[in-house]
Amino acid sequence: MAEEFLATEMDTAVRVVHLASSLCVKVQDKLRLPSSTNGHVKSKDDDSPVTVADWGVQAIVSWVLAQVFGGQNLSIVAEEDTESLSKAESLGLLGAVSSAVNEALSEASTYGLPKPDKPLGTTEILEAIGRCSSVGGPKGRHWVLDPVDGTLGFVRGDQYAVALALIENGKVLLGVLGCPNYPVKKECLSNGCNNQSGAAGSVSKGCVMYAKRGSGQAWMQPLIPGGYPESATLLKVSSVDDPVLATVCEPVERANSNHLFTAGLTNSMGVRKQPMRVYSMVKYAAIACGDAEVFMKFAQSSYKEKIWDHAAGVVIVEEAGGVVTDAGGRNLDFSKGVYLEGLDRGIIACSGQVLHEKIIGAVYASWESSSL
Repeated sequence: MAEEFLATEMDTAVRVVHLASSLCVKVQDKLRLPSSTNGHVKSKDDDSPVTVADWGVQAIVSWVLAQVFGGQNLSIVAEEDTESLSKAESLGLLGAVSSAVNEALSEASTYGLPKPDKPLGTTEILEAIGRCSSVGGPKGRHWVLDPVDGTLGFVRGDQYAVALALIENGKVLLGVLGCPNYPVKKECLSNGCNNQSGAAGSVSKGCVMYAKRGSGQAWMQPLIPGGYPESATLLKVSSVDDPVLATVCEPVERANSNHLFTAGLTNSMGVRKQPMRVYSMVKYAAIACGDAEVFMKFAQSSYKEKIWDHAAGVVIVEEAGGVVTDAGGRNLDFSKGVYLEGLDRGIIACSGQVLHEKIIGAVYASWESSSL
């Protein structure tokens, strides 16, 4: 019975991430128009941006999950809150969120999801966003959502991800990553090839990746405008286990990652390729589908990693055959609430055990001479 129940969770999660990704594509297209950026992007307390898409995705995911699983005991841990959106000066922004949400939900049945009888009012939308105020923890089931992971990438027309995971009693059961700008050609990941239109009728960018814990399988579906795909492709990590041949991903932003330490580490291991700097959990996606071998993140000591930045990516990489641990080789702990507490120095995601062990060894050797 539990297996059947999880099948419904997986199916709903994949479908709602497809729908959410479609909303993001439309909002990102509008952001590219010179006149529309003003008022559609706000700064949070930590100066990171938040957009119509962040709130819009959170609203539709929350609304759909409540329709399918009932809102009574639904626990959703998510990044955004309604505080700034509820202010009088945000009326225009709330209107834009409302339009984006209702446009997306009007297409919900195309994705096999429930659709509201009539457009949602702003009160219902704020309620849906505000429902995502759980803090997780060691007991019970918690959906974990990052509505737009890599908002800076999103605003710049670059890589970003919609990330949804389900955690039960501190363990990640399933994860879904919507990557609307993920390219078919690997080289477009870091240099953002301008022309990704592809041949007539072909999909050259955009996918949804997903995996269920213990299945030993991770899958990828293409993003199809206004529809749900018929098929999925099995994902497999790269078989490269020599650091010299490995492609290493790291965050674009310097604010919460130590590029200097990573550079020293990769140099000591003989890595020859330039690091691939990519926004968001797309780095996990690149490892899961074999486009990269390593993702390392060593945050500054004051920075605390959030569970929604990793949960979906971790389970997808692991089920595709990869390994994800902290720098001490321990599994990440998703049972402590909103933060990944007790993290040893950083996070290392890898395409396989052999490469992972080499990196862990190199971390210990490099750490002694580091001032991190």
